[in-house]
Amino acid sequence: MGSVSAIDSSIFRSLFGTEEIRKVFDDTAYINRCIDAETALARAQSECGVIPSHIGSAITSSATGSKIDFDRLRNETEIVGYPILPLVRQLVSMCDEEAGKYVHWGATTQDIMDIASVLQMKTGLDIVERLLKDVSKSLEKLASKYKDTPMAGRTHLQHALPITFGYKCAVWLSSLQRHQERLQQLRPRALLVQYGGAAGTLASLGSGDDGLRVRKELAKELDLVNPSITWHVARDGVAEIVNFLALLGGSLGKLALDLIIMSSNEYGEVSEPFVPHRGASSTMPQKRNPISSEVILAASKILRSNAGLVLDGMVSDFERASGPWHLEWVAIPESFVIAVGALHQADFALSGLVVNTEQMGKNLRSTQGLIVGEAVMMGLAPHLGRGKAHDVVYEACKESIEGDSTLFDCLMTKKEVTSSLDEKELKALCDPFNYLGASQQMVDDVLAIKNQ
Repeated sequence: MGSVSAIDSSIFRSLFGTEEIRKVFDDTAYINRCIDAETALARAQSECGVIPSHIGSAITSSATGSKIDFDRLRNETEIVGYPILPLVRQLVSMCDEEAGKYVHWGATTQDIMDIASVLQMKTGLDIVERLLKDVSKSLEKLASKYKDTPMAGRTHLQHALPITFGYKCAVWLSSLQRHQERLQQLRPRALLVQYGGAAGTLASLGSGDDGLRVRKELAKELDLVNPSITWHVARDGVAEIVNFLALLGGSLGKLALDLIIMSSNEYGEVSEPFVPHRGASSTMPQKRNPISSEVILAASKILRSNAGLVLDGMVSDFERASGPWHLEWVAIPESFVIAVGALHQADFALSGLVVNTEQMGKNLRSTQGLIVGEAVMMGLAPHLGRGKAHDVVYEACKESIEGDSTLFDCLMTKKEVTSSLDEKELKALCDPFNYLGASQQMVDDVLAIKNQ
C-alpha cells in the first residue's frame, strides 16, 4: 500500500525520521503495547487477588502479538471505531476458556490505548534524549574549538557587535541543555499509567480499594507512574510531551535558520558536511544546498503545528471526550518521528560542519569598522557624555557609509574625538577583537554545565 505522508514515504522517509523511531510507533508496535497493557493488567489483578492468582501468567503466556490477524483487526476497527474491542476478541480466543473470561477485566478501551501510547512515548523519549545528548556534544566541541574565533554578530540581519562563533554555538547549546532538564522533569508528570474503567471511577472493581491497588501494581508492572486520579480527560501530560518536542524543534529550527543564512554565498561562513551530490540542483551544477538545515526548519514548523493539535485535545467534554482525543493519534507518532529526524539531521550537520574562519574575519571587517561603533561611543562617553558621544560616532558612521572610508579615518577628522583620545587609543577601540565583552567567559560557563 502506497504512503501519502512524507514521514512514511519510501522516497522521503529517510529525511524526516529514522527507522529506529518508526519501529516504536508503527502499527505492530502499537498493538504489541496494547497487548502489554492487557497482560500487565491481568498480572496486576492476579497479584492483588482480584482475579485468580494463576490467570495473570496464563493470559501473559497465551496472548502474543505474533498471533494477531491484522486484516481482521483493521476491518473490525473500522466498524467499532477503536481497535481494543476487536483486539480483546482475538486475545480471548488465544487463551483457554477460564483465562479468556478475565481478559480486559474491569478496563475500558481508553485505559488500554492510553497505556499503549504512554509506553510508546516512554521509549520515544529515551531515543530523543540519546540524540539530544549527541547533538549537544557536537555543539560542545564547536563552542570549545571556536570560543576565540571572532565573527560579526548580527541583529535585524545587520552587523551589530563582534561575537565569536563559539559564543553562537554556546547559545544554541544552552537551549538544548535546558531541554535535557525539561525532559528529566516531565517524565514523572507525564508518563502515567491509566486504569479507571468506564468513567474513571474504577467502579467495575467494587467500592473498596481493589481498583486503586490494581492501578498501583499495574504502574509497577509497566514501570510507569501511579497517578492520584484517572486522567482520561486530563490530557496535560500528553500535551506537555508533544509541546516539549515542539520546544526542542523550535531550538533546532533557530539553529538551522542560522546555518542556512550563514552558508549563503554572500556570507560563506559555514557549510554542511560535503557528501557527493547532497544538496545538488538538477540544473545548477554549482549548488550545494543546506539540505539538513532545510529539513530541520520544516520539521520545526510541523512540530509547532502538532503542538496546537494536542492543546486542542485537552479541551474535552465531561468524563470521556467525544472526539478531541483522536487528535493525539495523529500528533504523537508524527511528532516523535519528526523530532527524532530533526535531531538526526542536526547531528549530521553539526558533527561535520565546515567552518570558514577566514571568511568570518573578512565579513567582520567588511563594514570598515562600523561594527565597533558602540565601542568607540563608550570609549568617548567618559569625555563627552554618552549622548554627545553617540551623536559624534553616529555622524562618523554616516560619513563612513557615504564616503566608503573606514570608521577610524572618519573619526580622526573629528576634533571632539582627537581631543579626547590619542590615535593609539582610538585604533584599539576600532579593533573588533577588543570588543568581545564576556562572550568567551559565557562559553566557558555553558560548557561547565555538562560537568555539574
